This record gives sequence, structure tokens and C-alpha cells, in this order.
Amino acid sequence: MLISDFDGVIVDGMEEYWWSARRAAAQLLPAGAQLPEAVPEAFRQLRPQVHHGWEMPLLAAVIAGYGQPLAAFHADYASALAASLQQLAWPQAQLTEALDAVRQQAIASDRQAWLALHRPYPWMLQALQRLESEGLPWAVLTTKSAGFTAELLSSHQLHPQAIYGREDGPKPEVLQRLLAQDARGGPWRFLEDRRLTLEAVRAVPALDAVHCLLVTWGYLRPGDAQDLPAGIQLLEPERLEQPLAQWPEAAIVQAN
Repeated sequence: MLISDFDGVIVDGMEEYWWSARRAAAQLLPAGAQLPEAVPEAFRQLRPQVHHGWEMPLLAAVIAGYGQPLAAFHADYASALAASLQQLAWPQAQLTEALDAVRQQAIASDRQAWLALHRPYPWMLQALQRLESEGLPWAVLTTKSAGFTAELLSSHQLHPQAIYGREDGPKPEVLQRLLAQDARGGPWRFLEDRRLTLEAVRAVPALDAVHCLLVTWGYLRPGDAQDLPAGIQLLEPERLEQPLAQWPEAAIVQAN
């Protein structure tokens, strides 16, 4: 079984994230708040730090001059995020709802334009299409909603066996539930562009059969690809041209 993250692994969603985050933030900010149309460099730089979609409208507000200064996010992202959330008095649920509403409206009014904001990585698209043609199962595990993910995958004629979205819970917990249901007990390959997520998976002994692969083409932070801990390996685009059985393996082997 191959399980893949979505944004940053299957598609580059930078344009869509800013497009949606900008509009969601504009609904919450005072009238007249200035937000650039094009993706600002500050947003590109902070994108690798983002874990949940609701953080995107908050970052857009910060770029507009509200909340903590940008320098605080570069110094300590988590602390600056929490402080800005408190300062603006925006519940996470409100940010999530605003972001989802923008996307739903975009899909309803101009579906093709919204889909075009997502650019699949060609090497990943070809690999998944090959897996489907060979009858090999693959699934998606993402912090996006399952509905939006299904809409995007379908637009590229991709049909995973299953999609697990933010509604299903944290990724390590979802993997643990799925692995427990697998009579074979693995092995699985899990593709991610967020090192912290893979480290969280590696911290769960029950997931030792999961091969954690950090893709090199996603939203990596500086230094993410260096000094990887045991059980995590890099995955380069050219490796996807090989059969799945020849992709890197990075499961932890327990000593007898």
C-alpha cells in the first residue's frame, strides 16, 4: 500500500492557498485591509511551517499588518501563531469555516478556474497513474478536507482507494487505525513533505512497519533533508519511475 500526502506531494497548491487564504482573511479583517493579488514572498517562506489549513488566512492577515510581526514567525512560528490567534480573537473553527466557504463558492461559481490553481507534479501524476493501471492500491492522507481533495484528484483522473482528510484526525492516529485493520501488517510506504509529521509517525512504535519517505519536491524547510533520523529516507522524483517495490524502504527493524 502506498499512502501519500496531497498538497506538496501530489500537487503544488501554493497559488490556490494564497488565493483562498487572501479572500478568507479579507472577510474577517477590517474593510480596507491591503492584501496583494500575487503570492507574496513572505507567504512562500512561511508555507513550509504550516500544518493546518486554518493557519493560511491567519498568515494572510499577518502579511496585511495584523497580529504578530513577520519576524516573530520566522523566529518561533508556533508561538507567533498562537499569539496572533489570541490577539485577533479568531477561533480556529471560524478560520476553517471561512476558508471552506471561499473554496465552496469558487467551485460553485467557476470550478475550472479554481481547479487550475492547483498544479500536479508531473512525476507524481505519472507514478500514480501507473499504479492505477497496474491495479496497485494507493490512498491519500491529508490535512485538507476529503471532499476538496477528491474534487481535485478527480479533475486529474486519479482515483485512490481511499481519501483520509482532516475530518479523520491526526495522521499518526489514522495510520495506526489503518495498519491495525491490515491483516498483512504492512509494509506500507508513506510519502510526506513535512518532516515533523514523519517524525511524529516514527515516534509511534505500532507504526514501525510504515516506510516514511520525505519527498524532495515539496514545501521543505531549510535543513529538513539533512541528518534524517532512523526510519526516514528521502525520495527523489526520478525514483518514482521505478516499480513501487524498488522505491526506498525506511521502516525501523526491531531487534530480536
